Amino acid sequence: MKRYVLLFVFFSFVHRAPASVTHYSIPEEMKEGSVVANIANDLSLDVKTLNKRKMRLDIIANKRYLDVKKETGELYIVEKIDREILCPTKSSASCYLKLEVILENPVRIFNIEVEIMDINDNAPQFRRNVIHLDISESTPKGERFSLSNAVDPDVGSNTVKTYHLSESQHFGIEVQTGRDGSKFAELILKETLDREEQAVHNLMLTAIDGGKPARSGTAKIIVQVLDTNDNAPLFDKSIYSVKIMENSPIGSLVIDLNATDLDEGSNSDLSYSYSLYTPEKTQETFNLNPSTGEITVKGMLNYEDFRIYDMEVIAADRGVNSLSGQCTIKIQIEDMNDNHPEISIKSFQSPVSENVDVDTVIAVVSVSDKDSGNNGVVDLRIPNNMPFKLRESPDNFYKLVVSEPLDREKVPEYDITFTVTDRGSPPLSDNETMTLQLLDVNDNVPHFPQSFYTIRVMENNAPGALLSSLSAFDPDLHENQYLVYFILEKEIANTSMSMLFSINPENGNLYALKTFDYEMEKDFLFHIEARDSGSPPLSSNVTVHIIIVDQNDNAPVIVSPWRAHGSVVEEKIPRSTDKGSLVAKVIALDVDSVHNSRVTYQFLQVTDASLFSLDQYNGEIRTMRMFSYKDSRHQRLIVVAKDNGDPALSATVTIKLSTVETAVKAYSDMTEVPLEYDIFSDLNLYLVIGLGSVSFLLLITILVTIVLKCQKVKPSKAAPPCRNSVISERNSTIADSTLVSNDAYWYSLFLAETRKGKLVVRQPMPKGSRYIVSSIPRSTGMSETSDSAPSTLQV
Repeated sequence: MKRYVLLFVFFSFVHRAPASVTHYSIPEEMKEGSVVANIANDLSLDVKTLNKRKMRLDIIANKRYLDVKKETGELYIVEKIDREILCPTKSSASCYLKLEVILENPVRIFNIEVEIMDINDNAPQFRRNVIHLDISESTPKGERFSLSNAVDPDVGSNTVKTYHLSESQHFGIEVQTGRDGSKFAELILKETLDREEQAVHNLMLTAIDGGKPARSGTAKIIVQVLDTNDNAPLFDKSIYSVKIMENSPIGSLVIDLNATDLDEGSNSDLSYSYSLYTPEKTQETFNLNPSTGEITVKGMLNYEDFRIYDMEVIAADRGVNSLSGQCTIKIQIEDMNDNHPEISIKSFQSPVSENVDVDTVIAVVSVSDKDSGNNGVVDLRIPNNMPFKLRESPDNFYKLVVSEPLDREKVPEYDITFTVTDRGSPPLSDNETMTLQLLDVNDNVPHFPQSFYTIRVMENNAPGALLSSLSAFDPDLHENQYLVYFILEKEIANTSMSMLFSINPENGNLYALKTFDYEMEKDFLFHIEARDSGSPPLSSNVTVHIIIVDQNDNAPVIVSPWRAHGSVVEEKIPRSTDKGSLVAKVIALDVDSVHNSRVTYQFLQVTDASLFSLDQYNGEIRTMRMFSYKDSRHQRLIVVAKDNGDPALSATVTIKLSTVETAVKAYSDMTEVPLEYDIFSDLNLYLVIGLGSVSFLLLITILVTIVLKCQKVKPSKAAPPCRNSVISERNSTIADSTLVSNDAYWYSLFLAETRKGKLVVRQPMPKGSRYIVSSIPRSTGMSETSDSAPSTLQV
């Protein structure tokens, strides 16, 4: 670094250093904190006294870019220095920063001058990044165009030195030097321009400075080529051929002409018009839009009137020297399917009988179409789901014939739609509907909803009560559907059905003519016939099953233990009877149906409820404990037998039990074991016969009593034994009861009693009896003979 010192000596009130300037040179853009020089050494100052003498640095008319370290006397960079900001003008190539160093005790002032040296830190820059030029395509080559120059804030060799242009066939540049030494470029047209070939040229201009390394800046040059009317309008084709359907609506587009002009602006604005060679008929039929070139339908098109139209259209631009082009258009009118086919009904028979023969002709139809070609070819059809078909005849005639048997009851009439369609595109069609009515034939027998009727009638019904309506249905019409109802005669027990039942011949209502008793008649089975009024008449019958439903109109009858009407049954039992022993068994019968005749038993009154139990289903009375000395010797039991009807009916029996101290032979509960035929020896058979004779006297007494009650005498006869069973009684004196049958068998109980036990024989009874009670009479077991005899009750 060079240093220049000038010494000036002068005297004043302040003692100043000799008039000299210390000069330093530094490059711009040095980093902050960089040391410029040690001014203490350069000014021969004692570093140790700098603080004491309050050394300071003043910068004249500038920012504080530099400062002094008082500890070392070094001058350093406080803020980065930009030469272009410090010295913005290029009038002088030099740029200085003037400083004063001031010391006290004594006061001394030193002048320091720091020269800021330029570095190439700025690239050339154009005032505009994009340069627009408008050049007519008719401009001759060699023409020059001025371009804005680039500027570089650097100085000397670091400023703009030259320019470069991107490669172009049509343009080049020439670098010029101004009076101030600045460089600028001129654009030169090397080849003539054609806007239709290339309307815009994009160039890139580069400015390069002389620094090392060199810096550069660019600007984009956009050359817009201005148009001249040098191109005539052109059509896509010289001859256009167009097809259009007749009857096209007014305003329909025929063709959209599109002439093009390579020029722009008014030079490319086109107008369309008919030439003088276009016929007036054509101009009246079609409209030409002068701005868009669209040709639309203006009048009605009819293929039969006019089939081909020729026209010539001119397209002219609107340039100063107008240019034009022309084309020829041929419009062909195409025939369209604009006539609907027609149907003519030549013959139609209605109504017809439903039993008409197959292939019978019902109608004759003709069809026609005024169009030609495929548009005039027609087809006739009817719906597929009908029992008819069409037969084609010459000259577009069709016959409608029956293809399947007809049934008026399924379909009473047919709406036959004849549809005729031509083969045009799109096809046209027409239709006509005819109604075919069918006449009824008596071909259906009356039909009952059910093949078998089951009618339940409650007994004790009122005579003349309506039982049911047995109406049948006949799908025929008029007299063929009028039905009459009959009861087919059938005798039951010499009684005709017409005496028991009556049916209304018009509506089939069935009535009862008498009051029925379930205990006398259970059911009736007969037939009812329904007959129509056709010719010949048809009929059908149905089976009717009348079931008499039982009412609970019979109260239970107590048959065991047997006693005279209103009397009390007296029994004796030992006081030593064990717990659970069978004391007595109550048996009651009900002649109603099974549901109403289901009998249950219960105590109505009992002397000691803790002593006896009653099974509600089988009527067995058993001891619940052994007798004690506190128990009364006489026990009174009132048992009620109640049936299952609604309301329920009942009967009661009073049993008076007396306990005795006399020891008796214990008997076990009766058990029923099968008795084979070979058990009966001759001695046993005699014994049974003997005992049966004795019992028969008691049986006669019972029967007489019953006859007086029922006023009907019908003595029972024992049938031959079927299957015998023996009940041996040891500990108990009550035998088990047999079953009651409502259908086939009546049981009679024959009791042969000996001192050792009882023998029970079960036998079948004749069919047809109302009911039979089979039981074993109650025996006290105390006496040596039975207190009661076996009984058979028949009503």
